[in-house]
Amino acid sequence: MNFSTVNKKNVRGIPLPVIAFIILLFVQCTPKHQVASSSQTGTIAGHPDKGLKDYYKNYFPIGVAVSMASLHGPDSALIIKEFNSITPENDMKMGLIHPSESIYHWANADKIVDFAASHHIKIRGHNLCWHNQEAAWMFKGPNGEPVTKELLLKRLKDHIFAVAGRYKGKIYAWDVVNEAVDDSNDTTQVYRKSNWYNICNGPDFIAAAFRYAHEADPQAKLYYNDYNSEHPVKREKIYKLLKKLIEDRVPIDGVGMQAHWKLNDPSPDELRKALDEVTSLGLKVQFTELDITVRLPQSTPSPGTTPQGAGQGYTPELEARQIAQYKMVFDIFRQYKKFITNVTFWNVSDRYSWLDGRGGGLMGGAAAGSNTSRQIIKAYPLLFDENRQRKNAYWSVVNF
Repeated sequence: MNFSTVNKKNVRGIPLPVIAFIILLFVQCTPKHQVASSSQTGTIAGHPDKGLKDYYKNYFPIGVAVSMASLHGPDSALIIKEFNSITPENDMKMGLIHPSESIYHWANADKIVDFAASHHIKIRGHNLCWHNQEAAWMFKGPNGEPVTKELLLKRLKDHIFAVAGRYKGKIYAWDVVNEAVDDSNDTTQVYRKSNWYNICNGPDFIAAAFRYAHEADPQAKLYYNDYNSEHPVKREKIYKLLKKLIEDRVPIDGVGMQAHWKLNDPSPDELRKALDEVTSLGLKVQFTELDITVRLPQSTPSPGTTPQGAGQGYTPELEARQIAQYKMVFDIFRQYKKFITNVTFWNVSDRYSWLDGRGGGLMGGAAAGSNTSRQIIKAYPLLFDENRQRKNAYWSVVNF
């Protein structure tokens, strides 16, 4: 290119400040012996088998959420090379594994556990109690009437004993209760008004679930798991819940911060504040469902229309911002390594992400839940592209 003829304001429509930023990240994040491209396909010289798990062997396990489809073909090879922890994306959730009182569907969960064991990969259990993908029968009495609190808690105990008990000694950590904290800015409403909360007339089910899980598998590490954990209002609500559980001597080991994040969210200060609050209570942290969508903030769409700001593709500007966000959060993760016991990505590659089917929505939570849109708008949120190749964001995470 003859740079003397380049428009001083942009190159092919890309503003020069953005180009400068990309070049800076190119220099900082690309291995010295490689030439950068949109996806890096090479390996570090002398370490042909090195994966994410190897780069972080002195920090914390690196995990990934898997489905049955992930256990076969190219995804399985990528999982084995890059990760040393897996989480079943859906196959241990109550509604799928326990669809009626006398029926358990163990086949998929068993296969995931067997796959992990055969490759010496740790397993996180997800999850034992949630308001989404729940088992509807749990909330109905013997004659179809609303269930009593006592019967609901007995059913919860039976469920946890069956599931956690079946995988005792194989699953090292459980998301025991998922997303029980209210997500609004109403500071007076701490808990989500779910079926669990309403029938129990309060949050007693949370402590009960942790106690049941500890009884079922005393060696498993037990986590409370939620999204938007870094947002100030919800962060304080989660802190209140955790403080009460500890005061009541409930067996809890840590907090799962889901980490469904955006290009500008969370900020470094918000992330550090959330970590400081949790660790001040003596609890560990796992980042349980990490992805960073490249979708820009958008207005609420009209029914049947594409949301404004959605579907931009993976442009150089969005790539640069994603690289910077991934670098920032992993820099902080390493600083808090004595408190962090796992970082797990939610899905393997950009070829498939649960975010693709959410119609452009940007809110966290309900990962892989049933109430997702059929409209596919790619989010490109992971470290591997649609061809399962390492993106430049990958190198921003491992070069430190």
